[in-house]
Amino acid sequence: MKARLVSELEAIVGKDWVVTKREAMENYLVDETAPTVCPNPAADLVLVKPHSTLEVSSILNFANKERIPIFPRGGGTGLVGGAVPTKNGIILSLERMDKIEELDRENLMIVAEAGVTLEKLIKTADEAGFLFPPHPGDEGAQVGGLVACNAGGSRAVKYGTMRNYVKGIEVVLPTGSILNLGGKLLKNVAGYDLMHLLIGSEGTLGVITKVVLRLYPRFKATTTLIVSYEDRHDAIRTVPRILQEGLVPLAIEYVEKKLIEKSAEHLGKKWPAKKGKAFLIIILTEHSEDDVYFAAEVIDKISRECNSIDTLIAVRREEQEEILSIRSNIYTALKPNSMDILDVTVPPANIAKLMDALDMLAEKYNIYLPMYGHAADGNLHPQIMTEEAGGLKEEDLERMKRMIYDICIDLGGTITGEHGIGKIRVKDLNRYLDKKETEIMKKIKRIFDPNNILNPGKVLP
Repeated sequence: MKARLVSELEAIVGKDWVVTKREAMENYLVDETAPTVCPNPAADLVLVKPHSTLEVSSILNFANKERIPIFPRGGGTGLVGGAVPTKNGIILSLERMDKIEELDRENLMIVAEAGVTLEKLIKTADEAGFLFPPHPGDEGAQVGGLVACNAGGSRAVKYGTMRNYVKGIEVVLPTGSILNLGGKLLKNVAGYDLMHLLIGSEGTLGVITKVVLRLYPRFKATTTLIVSYEDRHDAIRTVPRILQEGLVPLAIEYVEKKLIEKSAEHLGKKWPAKKGKAFLIIILTEHSEDDVYFAAEVIDKISRECNSIDTLIAVRREEQEEILSIRSNIYTALKPNSMDILDVTVPPANIAKLMDALDMLAEKYNIYLPMYGHAADGNLHPQIMTEEAGGLKEEDLERMKRMIYDICIDLGGTITGEHGIGKIRVKDLNRYLDKKETEIMKKIKRIFDPNNILNPGKVLP
């Protein structure tokens, strides 16, 4: 069968774009999931790299008839094993589909193929005088994966997650059928919203090949504040005060000194704030320098009322990008001693309660449980460390995760706010979803993918 599979794929995309040697596909067998929990890749796999939607359609049509599993692949930046090929079959990389087809100035839209990287998207928009606000972290992430996972990240406070930017998608269904959903529209209520059903489906319902994304005019003025505190509670209680004042920053991130300095060291950089044990990183974007300085003054005043001890202001673009880079690389810096990174989410007003509860858990079991995250979203990243780093024994990992999830659910939260379910969260989903919800999701999966060829074993129990 494998010889026939290879022959069929070569007939579709050409011999140069079908890879069968294991050593040549090693980078496609894993993602950024911590090695302790990253699922094992299957033994018998073929990597194929189509160049067009029609080629993707032909591949899926053949695979569906033969019931061969297909694992769509973007930039491999996921953290829940969602792109790991866990059954014998086909790895479908969209990296060659990397064209930006159009930048529509009049409608403030950009049309990009699925393999376009976040870095390329941001740069293209910026050079044209526009802004693409989301920043989920790794700029090597690809557009198709960002949409398939409804990526969030640090800049979701003001403009939301990827879902808020997607206006149209081209998607190939498991049968090979091609659908074009949405378009350059700001309003559309014609029937059930299948486009938004596909956003966040993690490659289990269809393969996204092209996306229409909304842009914004580039802001005339931006600044990044680092507000320092001695006490975490003072930092966290500052956040609702800022929002209640009517200010909506692009990002409000919470970090702690030990973590952020480790990340800076990992990058060969220096963290600029010397005072304090806890920090808020606040990114402001306005249409004039006067507006941004006014907002900064208001935030500084609120912060001092909440016992801040220092506020640093970064105005130059290079300084701001360096601060964001240091924040974005905390996980990477901790990864060598990390067993898993969670992305639990609670109502924003409960984030301090969640952090206190996790501190008590860490104290009870005498482990190191570092925390950081998106303070205004209620989205926290507790990172469970290995025993060598003052963390857990491997056999205790699942029990610790369930305890963290239970705390989160009791506070009105969910087990994942942005990373998704992928492979490694599947076993926990039934504990936290209503049975009827799961039943409906499974029926939807059967309608789109009756032969279960797309990313099997992911998302649904």
